[in-house]
Amino acid sequence: MIPNRALLRMRKGEATIGAWLGLGSPYAAALMARLGFDWLVVDVEHSPFGYDAMVQSVMAILPTGTAPLVRVPWNDPAWIKRALDTGALGIVVPMVMNGEEARRAAEAARFPPHGIRSVGAWLGPRLHGEDYLQAIDAEILVVVQIEHIQAVERAEEICTAEGVDVIFIGPNDLASSMGLRGTDFRENPDWEKAVQTVLRAAQWAGRPAGIMCMSVEEALQRRAQGFQFLAVASDVRYIEGMAQEVLRRWQA
Repeated sequence: MIPNRALLRMRKGEATIGAWLGLGSPYAAALMARLGFDWLVVDVEHSPFGYDAMVQSVMAILPTGTAPLVRVPWNDPAWIKRALDTGALGIVVPMVMNGEEARRAAEAARFPPHGIRSVGAWLGPRLHGEDYLQAIDAEILVVVQIEHIQAVERAEEICTAEGVDVIFIGPNDLASSMGLRGTDFRENPDWEKAVQTVLRAAQWAGRPAGIMCMSVEEALQRRAQGFQFLAVASDVRYIEGMAQEVLRRWQA
């Protein structure tokens, strides 16, 4: 069984760094995986990823030691099953609103007796080894997203839901739910208060907290606050940012 390096580091109390994959490209996934991120999220919720490209991306990431995770479109057992059958080492579940929804996500990600995942995976054992069915439940990383102000109000019950490993703040949807869409919400004290509420709830429950950051400076600041699962932008942003810098210097 290929171990989940990111999960191991967080269990030791360490912070991890990752990024989102939104181009829908297995080639981009292969390039990003070889850079040394702890984990990468194949984003099937808000990207052009089709199922074949998702499978190919997971397969490209696995041999590098970076943990491939899949963000599913919704908290749906069928999607969670299909995502994990690729050999992925975890899932990211969007818009989790309460403890029961968090528990259901974790249950869908694991085989009986710990969950309800159907035993039909053939790719996992061939990618990870013949002990896959016995070992995978301990390696799966279940990340649930708090990204609505009503979920912030239920943060403690979400953070204590059985089987959940990481609580991840979706900053944009959280801001939108607070009427801050289209503003510089990271500077808004009410938004920051909501972020800190989730962080405190996760720490109280003994669960790592995560958040999407737009720069390494922001990630370093969040790490100092106690966040352990830090996403820094995406393959889309990296390409765009480098291209913008080239053109800025060319046109100066």
